[in-house]
Amino acid sequence: MLVLGVSLTTLLNVSSLQAAETIKPVLLKVPLAFPSALPAVKSSILWIADQAALISNGSLKIKTYEPGKLVPPFEILDAVSRGKVNAGFSISGYWAGKIPAANIFSSVPFGPESGEFMAWLYYGNGRALYQEMYQQAGYSVKVIPCAMLAPESGGWFKQPINTAEDLKGLKLRFYGLGGKVFSNLGASVSLIPGSEVFPALERGAIDATEFSQPAIDQMLGFHKVAKYNYFPGWHQQASIIELLINQNSWQSMHPSQQATLEALCKAAMTNTLAQGEAIQYQAMQKNINERGVTNLYWSPEMLALFEDTWQQVVSEESKDPFFKKVWEDLATFRANYEIWQRHAFLPRDTGDSAH
Repeated sequence: MLVLGVSLTTLLNVSSLQAAETIKPVLLKVPLAFPSALPAVKSSILWIADQAALISNGSLKIKTYEPGKLVPPFEILDAVSRGKVNAGFSISGYWAGKIPAANIFSSVPFGPESGEFMAWLYYGNGRALYQEMYQQAGYSVKVIPCAMLAPESGGWFKQPINTAEDLKGLKLRFYGLGGKVFSNLGASVSLIPGSEVFPALERGAIDATEFSQPAIDQMLGFHKVAKYNYFPGWHQQASIIELLINQNSWQSMHPSQQATLEALCKAAMTNTLAQGEAIQYQAMQKNINERGVTNLYWSPEMLALFEDTWQQVVSEESKDPFFKKVWEDLATFRANYEIWQRHAFLPRDTGDSAH
C-alpha cells in the first residue's frame, strides 16, 4: 500500500512536470509609447515584465523597447495588429483619428474618476466594449487595461487664462477629448508624443501643453518655460494605459500565461494609481518653492465653460455609431452610480484659487 502510494505520488509529480514542460515559452516584444523612465511606466509594464518571468518560472518573458526604437508611438496599434510586433504598450486615444470611441477608453472629461472608471471596466460593460471596439474596427488585437493614472494637471501655460478670449488662437498640445473642447473654444490643438513636447514648448511652436501629472511633467521640464500650472485636470481625472497583444499571439499562449498577464495588469492598475497618488505633492511643492511655478485652480466660470463645451463635443462625436454606443453605456452606468457617489463621498473643498 505504501509502495502504491509512493508510486502514485511519483506519477503525479512526473505528470505535473510533464504538463509544465508543455507550456511553450513566450517572449513578448513590447514597444513603449512613453519613455521607460516615467514613474507610471516603471510601476506598470516594467514591473509586469519582472513579475511575469518570476511567476511563470520563465515561460513568459517581456522585453520592452523605448519609444520609436521598434515602432513609432502612434503606429503601435497597426504594428501589433499586423504582427510586426506581438505586443505594445500605449494609450487608446492615440488611435482616435481612426477609431473615435478610442478616446473614451483612455480618459473622459469631467469623470469618471478612477474608482468609477474601474467599476465600469471590470463590473460593467467596459472591458467587453473595449475589446469589441478593436474587433469592429478590424484590428486583430487583444486589449488589457494595464495602468491607471491619478488625475492629471489641467495644463502648463505661459500666461494666465482668465476668460474664453484668452484661449482663442492659443497653440496647445492637448490630449484626447479635452483637446476637442479647446478646439471648439478657438484654440489650435495638436497631439504630439511626449518626447517632442518640451522642444515644441521651448521654441514657441506651442504656447501651452498638458501631458500628465506633476511628478511626470517635471521630468519633461515644462516648468522651465511655462510658469502657470492649472488644476484640476478636468479632461483626465483618470487615465488608462493599455497592453495590446496580437490576437494570434494571444490565442497561441497557454491559459496560465494569459491568466498571468490578466492578473498582473489588474495589479498594475492598483500599483500605478497608488504610486500616482503618493508622489504628486513633492513635485508640486518643489514647483512652488524652487521653480517659481504658480499652481492655479480653474475658476468656476472656466470650468463651467469647459463642461458646456464638452457636451457639444459629445454630441459631435456621437455621430460615430460606435462612439455613441459606448458613450450611452458609460452614461447609463454613471447615472446609476451617481446615487452612491452623491451619498458616499465627502463634498470637495477646492480651497483658494491660487496657492
